[in-house]
Amino acid sequence: MTAEAPPVTRDSAVTLREVTEDTVRTICDLSKTLTETQRTHVADNAVSIAEAHFSKHAWFRAIYADETPVGFLMLYIGPDDEQPGEPTVWFLWRLMVAGPYQKMGFGRRALEQVFDTVREQGASEFITSCVPGEDGPERFYRRLGFTPNGKWYDEELGLVLKL
Repeated sequence: MTAEAPPVTRDSAVTLREVTEDTVRTICDLSKTLTETQRTHVADNAVSIAEAHFSKHAWFRAIYADETPVGFLMLYIGPDDEQPGEPTVWFLWRLMVAGPYQKMGFGRRALEQVFDTVREQGASEFITSCVPGEDGPERFYRRLGFTPNGKWYDEELGLVLKL
């Protein structure tokens, strides 16, 4: 008989962990918990993980609440394609929190850990983009302090957080 993991609560400890051979399927399956609208706003985790393996500038982690995987994030850390020779760009490429765990603070707490790491690396800003609109994540990012940076990334509004 195995002991069940305690239930995930708002007070669960949030950690960022490497996706491993043992956890990759579970992390990929988290995408299936999103609504149809949400799935149009963020790529499936399987696609993100595949893209990361072919990009020398991708960094990705699973988001855990205690011992339960609840989400995924991926950064682009590298040169700005539009401004070669400029300092490293820190760009939130993907963020998803599984449907059952949304509105529990896990995305915010995961990003706060990333912001701390980025500051330690000497960055002065952190960039992301999102599909604008009522059902998109723009309000979430604005609550974290992001503001429009005047850029568009394909169909997505560019946002910047001054660190």
